[in-house]
Amino acid sequence: MPDLRSRFTAGRGYLAACTLGLPTLETHAAVARDLERWAAGSANAGEYSKVVERARGHAATLLGAEEEQVAVGSQVSVFAGLVAASAPAGAEVLCIDGDFSSIVGPFLARGDLRVRHVPADRLADEIRPTTAIVSASLVQSASGEVLDAASVAKAARDAGALLLIDTTQATGWMPTDALDADVIVCHAYKWLSAPRGAAFAAFSDRAVAELTPHTAGWYSGGDPWASCYGPDLHLAEGAHRFDVSPAWHAWVGAESALAFAASLDLDDVRGHDVGLANAFRARLGLEASDSAIVAWPDPDRAALSALEAAGITASGRAGNARVAFHLWNDDEDVELAAAALGR
Repeated sequence: MPDLRSRFTAGRGYLAACTLGLPTLETHAAVARDLERWAAGSANAGEYSKVVERARGHAATLLGAEEEQVAVGSQVSVFAGLVAASAPAGAEVLCIDGDFSSIVGPFLARGDLRVRHVPADRLADEIRPTTAIVSASLVQSASGEVLDAASVAKAARDAGALLLIDTTQATGWMPTDALDADVIVCHAYKWLSAPRGAAFAAFSDRAVAELTPHTAGWYSGGDPWASCYGPDLHLAEGAHRFDVSPAWHAWVGAESALAFAASLDLDDVRGHDVGLANAFRARLGLEASDSAIVAWPDPDRAALSALEAAGITASGRAGNARVAFHLWNDDEDVELAAAALGR
């Protein structure tokens, strides 16, 4: 999408949206202005709340939810931890083998849950009547594999299991506004190009009713500015009860970044990103895929070293070399990466 490359300062040879996104010029400027206001003593707490609420609206658009269904926070693991903490002792939790630890660790840390790990392409088939919770990433961080979310959702519904989906490696390069899940969590610092520290989650009516807001604080009340002191418990009616007090400076950047992402046709973004990824796969002799992430075995990190030597920003995960193509990339980036690998 060449018309969008001008919205970013950098981008050539940057193949790491799956690790850390690049800010648009507008996001960069918004954060810079905020730091100047803070340094000058003119930052205003009430204004920060307005920023967060506008960002919540953009997050709701990206997840296909209503604003009252969306909670804001700082990390995916906090929202996953709420699901884990609310599970009854002995409950069966089904995860993808090798999935990102933020949506696996909270269940393992309990110590009294039965956690099973299965391959991503077997997840729907492995859901059974005894399964209480299914926790999975929509796109696998280490491999880029895209989950058949519709099949998993149907199987979870049929079994009565609560479904948690992490879209951190998906929202921003593909549509995530039609997922049938009870809790959809996302951190905005990757494909959405927001500062780290801005995460959000959409909660179904079932999740709001069944989950305990263990992180309840001043921002989880219906009117946060009236929820600052005890002795009473102040909880919002809907998903806002799961809000975690927002990191204000991060959310200034997130508001700009999420507004930009919400304005895009994410089907077009997916076509652009996956098209570049498949062009690179072809140069490596790999089969085409439906993912914007390309990962291949690199146990000695030779491929990653070659990419880095050529000035290309990539990453290595779980014994794989990993590259990702996004809005700031074009065919030239495919050629640069392929040439660096002698392909």
